[in-house]
Amino acid sequence: MPQDWLHSLPGQWLVGLHVIVSGGADYAVQKLVRQSLDEDSLVAAEVMDELGEVYTDFRLHADGYARVILAAPGEVSPRRLGRTVQRLLEIETYRMSALLGLPVAREVGGALVHAESDLARIAGEIRSAQQQTEPELLLRLTQLAGEVESLYARTHARFSASAAYFELLQRRISELHEKRIHGLQTLGEFMDRRLAPAMQTCAWAARRQQALSERISRTSNLLRTRVEIEQQQSSQALLDAMNRRQQAQLLLQSAVEGLSVAAITYYGAGLVGYLAKGLREAGVNLQPELVVAISIPLIAFGVWRGIRRLHNRVMATVH
Repeated sequence: MPQDWLHSLPGQWLVGLHVIVSGGADYAVQKLVRQSLDEDSLVAAEVMDELGEVYTDFRLHADGYARVILAAPGEVSPRRLGRTVQRLLEIETYRMSALLGLPVAREVGGALVHAESDLARIAGEIRSAQQQTEPELLLRLTQLAGEVESLYARTHARFSASAAYFELLQRRISELHEKRIHGLQTLGEFMDRRLAPAMQTCAWAARRQQALSERISRTSNLLRTRVEIEQQQSSQALLDAMNRRQQAQLLLQSAVEGLSVAAITYYGAGLVGYLAKGLREAGVNLQPELVVAISIPLIAFGVWRGIRRLHNRVMATVH
């Protein structure tokens, strides 16, 4: 490939692959394999129902490209040969695309270690926390939950994409219908040994994020429940205090009502006495003291009755 043209392309270079399709004799193919590939990491298999043999080492060579050799010495239709080459290209493309999640998984692993340590520290403080420190712990839990959810939002799409590319890669390998060449591992075996652990690392990082998010949620719910119970206890104590104050006010009000009845009766009896004295001066045969004595129970009963009616009316309005 012209290097000037290659470097002028936008974006980043993800896959560079040289594919050699050879129809020569077996000895010529073997010579090409020894010259082009690393025998220590050689991977090979018969593919597509003995259409030919595939050789690769899954290494980047000095020019920055990987190399694949497809030996198809027999009579093969161009369509079938093209499908085989396309599958080989897709295998390498999907392999590199799936591996994009591995650096993210390593980054997530370091962040999750700190988040798990913070969660363990907060959970330990909750056990011995006082009521006045609980809002601060709840704030720290909320901040930690925000950090974990932000990390999950940034990486979930990448991990999902890696899993999807790995599934496509396995499908393309199965479509090759590989058969073992003596002494060499197949493409599928290489992927199981080298790529599958990387994909498991990505899946583990995603599950670890989800598990940590659930643990933070459970801890937050536990702390909120504790705060709510304490608030309910405080509210109950406040209501009890209000009830006691109300009972004291009712007792005080009853005492005041009794004094009010006595005071009003006293003044009412005084008015009746003045009235009786005036009538006696006018010639009515009355004894003011007797009239006052008779009027006192009547006035007291009337005042008490009026206050009770007013009290009952007010209580009915309130309820």
